[in-house]
Amino acid sequence: MKTIDQAKAIRNDFMIGNGKGQSKDALVRQQPGLRRKLSDGDLSNLYANNRIIQNIIDIPAEDMTRSWFTLKMKDEKLKDDIMHKLRDLNAKEAFKKMRSFERLRGDGFISLGVTQSVPFSLNESLDETKLKRLDYIHAFSGMKVSDFIINEDMFSPLFGQVELFQINRRSRMGNQIAGLSQENVHASRLIHDQTRRLEDEYRGQPLLEPLYDIITILDTSLWSVGQMLYDFAFKVYKSDGIEGMSPADKNELGMLMDFMFRTEALAIIGKDEELKKESTPVGGIKDLLDYVWEMLAGAARMPKSVIKGQEAGTITGAQYDVMNYYSRIAAQQENELRPLVERIIRLLLWSEDELGGRIDPAKVEWELKFNPLWEVDSKTDAEIRKIIAETDNIYLTNGVLMVDEIRETRFGQFGLTNVTKFSGDETDLEKMANEVYSSWKERGSNG
Repeated sequence: MKTIDQAKAIRNDFMIGNGKGQSKDALVRQQPGLRRKLSDGDLSNLYANNRIIQNIIDIPAEDMTRSWFTLKMKDEKLKDDIMHKLRDLNAKEAFKKMRSFERLRGDGFISLGVTQSVPFSLNESLDETKLKRLDYIHAFSGMKVSDFIINEDMFSPLFGQVELFQINRRSRMGNQIAGLSQENVHASRLIHDQTRRLEDEYRGQPLLEPLYDIITILDTSLWSVGQMLYDFAFKVYKSDGIEGMSPADKNELGMLMDFMFRTEALAIIGKDEELKKESTPVGGIKDLLDYVWEMLAGAARMPKSVIKGQEAGTITGAQYDVMNYYSRIAAQQENELRPLVERIIRLLLWSEDELGGRIDPAKVEWELKFNPLWEVDSKTDAEIRKIIAETDNIYLTNGVLMVDEIRETRFGQFGLTNVTKFSGDETDLEKMANEVYSSWKERGSNG
């Protein structure tokens, strides 16, 4: 039989588990500006226990690499060989994992497993002119890195940069660690992904640290909604016989009636007794939950629909927040992903045994172009095509283009494409609008 203390027990969730009403509870005794640092174990548990957190960590990484890129080269065979080698290396998956690790841990890495024409040590700089092969690449997180060795010589051209990473190299046999060693690895033998770093720190900041309070409230709101659903409708039994009952008898009667009223549709009571049904009020709950979601979406810089798992790469015309999200991903591709992918391609070109001989990347014309990230739904696509047709008519009317030019531009050799795609750059519609406006303005000034 339950004791009174057990009956008063409170769920040990995120908020209450930190000490309701105590100084540990940031939501009760709030002190602005205090930072919460999460250990590797905390980050692992948060990620493993919450699917929403997994979406926040993994979806942007998947979106950055999902459409991958097109390599443009005059030498088609060389281009095909490079793309084939990247597929063999499983580069797309490695870069996706690296970005996921960066978001979760603050730092993501890719190790470069190379063969050189001369003996080398991992703590030595990678000499690209001595490369023979790029054999493998492996993604791993900052958990494997115990220390960053920084150049702090202010008269060095490499001042402030990481020179060596102290890596934990382990091997396992089942649950037993068979070998454990720490080794300094030169920064040139790794690809390092880091986008959030405080000025006085060298490690990146995990994304979940500034999100922690919002995740706390989200977890508590989920539990609260569950409690309301569980107790949405409850019965009140009124009887004169209750007053003389002992606590043990009341508890036993409560369990019996709870069982009966959940399993039987008929209640038999005396003429002086009363049984009625009460419902939990839920007015205003939706606004509170929407507020939590808005805060989470704003802090994570992801639309609610994306966090909740909307189909990747497809949007409707009214989803401007999703368009902005993909534009942000496209900017991250250009500013953060491009230099890292180009490094891999340059290493392949330098490798003596990879592409038919060593090639100086500076002497080859090549360009990396990221593929479109998203496409609109069929209704929005039809509306865009209508706008394009109306714009073409304005071109013809104002003498900007001829019929043959429009036919070639819109249909070309293979006809109109099935879907309209965008990559985050200035769209064709914007370009057309600017051209039409310029033509109109010019004609007005001449008239």
